[in-house]
Amino acid sequence: MGGVDAVPPALPPLARLPVAAVLRDGTPAVVRAGGAPGDRDLLLAGFEQFSAASRYHRFLTVVPTLTEGMLHRLVDEVDGRDHVVVVLAPADQPDHPVGVARLIRYPHDPTIADIAVSVTDDWQGRGVATAMLRVLMPLRPVGVTRLDTEAAADNPAALAMLRRLGCTQLTVQGSGVYRVQVELEPDAPIPDSPSPPS
Repeated sequence: MGGVDAVPPALPPLARLPVAAVLRDGTPAVVRAGGAPGDRDLLLAGFEQFSAASRYHRFLTVVPTLTEGMLHRLVDEVDGRDHVVVVLAPADQPDHPVGVARLIRYPHDPTIADIAVSVTDDWQGRGVATAMLRVLMPLRPVGVTRLDTEAAADNPAALAMLRRLGCTQLTVQGSGVYRVQVELEPDAPIPDSPSPPS
């Protein structure tokens, strides 16, 4: 597979990317580090593929377009240490990402990080999030033992994804929104997500 090689495990974690992945439906994919030059344009193009519901589930508010400030935070502030991002694309279209997942360490507590996962609508339910999390979680910022994020109450896929990461506590945050706290286990494997009903 072009550009995806086995790299000795002695290298720093991000240097091991890209890596090959196989989605639940058997589709070959590649997962690479995010924050590369050109990711702004790719993020904008991917955002245009999201339905209004997917945009709401990602940002928990109506977001018609990504602002310059959002792009700065989502791309320019990626440092591979406190803000770690992975991007997944089909192996036959590596320049057309269909998912992005990120962990951002909170500055007020270095043991806690926010997590966000976005998958374009036509790729949802195929195991993209699971494949990205298998790569992302071992790359989490050093010392992070807990996730603290928000999720829409009407987004069962996101809530199930978070529950697979560790012991989870949900607190009603507001109308239709949960605060989700996840206690992470060291080096715990990410279990497969269940197949959607046929």
